[in-house]
Order: sequence, then C-alpha cells, then structure tokens
Amino acid sequence: MDTLPQVPSTRNPLAELQFLHQILRLATTARTWEELLETVVDDTRDALHANVTSLYLLDRDGASLTLAATNGLDRHHIGRAVVPMGEGITGRVAASRTPMIIPDVRADERFLWVRGIDQRRYIASMLSVPLTWREQVVGVLNVQTEQIRDFSTSDLAQLSAIADLLAGIVEKGRLQKEAEAQITQLKALDQARSELIALVTHELRTPLAVVRAYTDLLSEEPPLDGRSSRDPFRRATRASWHMGTLEQVERLDRLVDSILASVRVVPDQPPDLKALDVGTVATELLHELAPLLHRHRAAFGETQPLSVLADPARLRQVLEHLFENAVKYAPPATAITLEWGIVEGVARIAVVDEGPGIPPEWRERIFEPYARRETNTARGSGIGLYAARRIAESMDGRLWCEPAESGGARFVLALPAAAAV
Repeated sequence: MDTLPQVPSTRNPLAELQFLHQILRLATTARTWEELLETVVDDTRDALHANVTSLYLLDRDGASLTLAATNGLDRHHIGRAVVPMGEGITGRVAASRTPMIIPDVRADERFLWVRGIDQRRYIASMLSVPLTWREQVVGVLNVQTEQIRDFSTSDLAQLSAIADLLAGIVEKGRLQKEAEAQITQLKALDQARSELIALVTHELRTPLAVVRAYTDLLSEEPPLDGRSSRDPFRRATRASWHMGTLEQVERLDRLVDSILASVRVVPDQPPDLKALDVGTVATELLHELAPLLHRHRAAFGETQPLSVLADPARLRQVLEHLFENAVKYAPPATAITLEWGIVEGVARIAVVDEGPGIPPEWRERIFEPYARRETNTARGSGIGLYAARRIAESMDGRLWCEPAESGGARFVLALPAAAAV
C-alpha cells in the first residue's frame, strides 16, 4: 500500500501536488474499492495533521449520506452510520455545497452526534468540504482533531483540492462497483431461471412418455389372422388418429428440446447441416401441423425450387414456433401463408399472417425472452420467438419480423442456400 507524503503546517504547493499525484496513482493501483477508500482517508488525515478523517457518500435517493470510510472511529459503523441530508455539519455541507470550519464542535448547536461514533470528549474541531462531480454532490469529506484547532484557509484549500480530485475517482469507482454487483445479480437470476426452466422441461418428459404409452395401448387392434376387417374405414381412422397423436407427442418433445436449447448460450451440439429441399420440408410440416392450423387457412405463397443448408430438426422447430405464433395472433379463418425464395444468394423462408401486425418498436423486443405483447387473444410464455431466433442463429441463420402487405406480420428466416457443385 502506498504511503503518501505529509504536508507541513506551512503550506507547501509542491508537496500538495505530489500528494494529489499519489492519489491519482493510487486510484489505478488499489486492488479493491475498500483499499482505495481506506488509504485515501488515512493519508488525508496525515497530510492535514488531523486525528480523524471520514468520508460520507450521498445515497442514490439523495435523502441521506452514509459513512463509507473512516479512521480513528468505530469501523463497525462503516455502511451503517447515516446522516440525513441537511442535518448536522455533514448534512449541511452536502445540502449547501459549501465548506464549513467548526473551531469547537461542542459549542456548535448544528453538530449532529451519531451514537457509537463521535464522543463529545473526543472530537474538538472539524473541517468539512463537499465532493462534487459534474455539478452534483456525491459526498462529504471531513477531517477532525482531538484538540481545539483553528483550521486555516490553506487547510481549507488543500482539503478542497483533495475533495475535487477524489469526487471523480470515488464516483467512478462507486459506479463500477454497482455495475459489477448488478452483473453478479443478473448472472444469478439468469442461472436460477435456466435451472428452473430445465427442471420444468425435464419434468414434462415423464408425462409425455406416459401419454405415448397409453396412446399405443388405445391404438391396439385385434389381429386379423388372414381375414379382412369388418370395418376397414374405422380401422384406418383409428390408425390415423394414433399416428396424429404420436406426431403431436413428438412435437412436444421437440418443443421441450427447443426450450432447453433457448436457455443455453450455445447449443450443446453443433448443428447437423444438410442440403434440404424447402418444398418437401414445408409440405411435411403443414401436414403435421394440420390440427394446430384447423381454424385457419394454411397456404403456400410465392415459391420456387430451393435447397438450404440447415439442421432438419432445428429448421422444423423454428418453423413450428413461427406457425404457433401466427395461430395465437391471427384471427380464425384468416390465412397463414408459407413462402420461400432466394434473395442475393440467400434463402428466405417466410411465415405470413393476417393478424394485427407488430408495431415497429416491438419488432425486436418480441425476440427477447419472456417478452409478450398484451392482447386479448394471445396466450403463451413468451419463449417461442426467443427460442426460434436462438435456434436459427445456431445454424448460421437470421430471423426477423417485418410488416406484411396484408397488414399482419411477416417473419423471415434467412439461411444459406445450398447449391450442387
């Protein structure tokens, strides 16, 4: 820890400049916030030949000042001793932004005695100056003596110079400490959120497995043993219902996977990129999503032969999220259109609805986790579009929203086009 030079009672400008330079150097070498404040108050006390130096910082609400560092007093009260704004010498200096010299605190009715810190027999004289940064008071710096002392204008000028230099250092250090604390808190919240989602989605797998098992049991038919069925239409219908139910269970399984993937910074496994025919993927997907789209008119818009480099499962997940979002917001009996093409060598797949559309200020916010616009019809967790964008990015793709010609929303997925070479 640096030791700062003492300044004799007769003012020595060179020594004062050296002292201020040491404070600047200390600001860049102190290992911790506490070390910085402790060293500053100790060496300010020595420089002014005082017995006690105390630094109070203005609380963020501006209502009071809290003891941030001290020496010679009870250190237990650091962070606990509070002086109301405008009260006592410290509070008055902060409120008025004017330094004060108190030759005898025991004879000054303005002095505020804080239980457990100041003792009437201990503190005799006091010099107090405000710390001002960008025209805002950020704290107060006090020096006190055990014996009666008439602080000089030189003492006041020296402590004011220290306070002016210290204000910026302290405020920037304080902002950095607050930012670090906020980052730590946000990381903890994000970790808790991830663990909660992982737990919930994990618990979903068991009932899904049970549903699959019961579906298989309900679909069992007596063996025909070489004879024809007496009701082939009924048998075929039951088989189609069985397959449809299994497809939806598998879809829920993929949804659980996508939610788990959405809470990770990077998916666990790299994408399995393959050349996929968009028309084939689209046709299969609309067939599987028929139960979801039964209240809307699913259709193909403008299309052209197109192949993309994508992970088959992840591409389906992205498109499923986009269709689910369209179903939530588009009125029944309106069209939900799937179209694709190539623009400047990049494949674009779009899901277009005839819903109320999305205001410009919301077109990015909707991709944030748990962000949902309040509507009368929409339901959901606010994770679908966030997961869709994350999955798209994992395949080197992009996903955005733009207005549709119908007035609804047009979600565009851009992926690398595949070409035979």
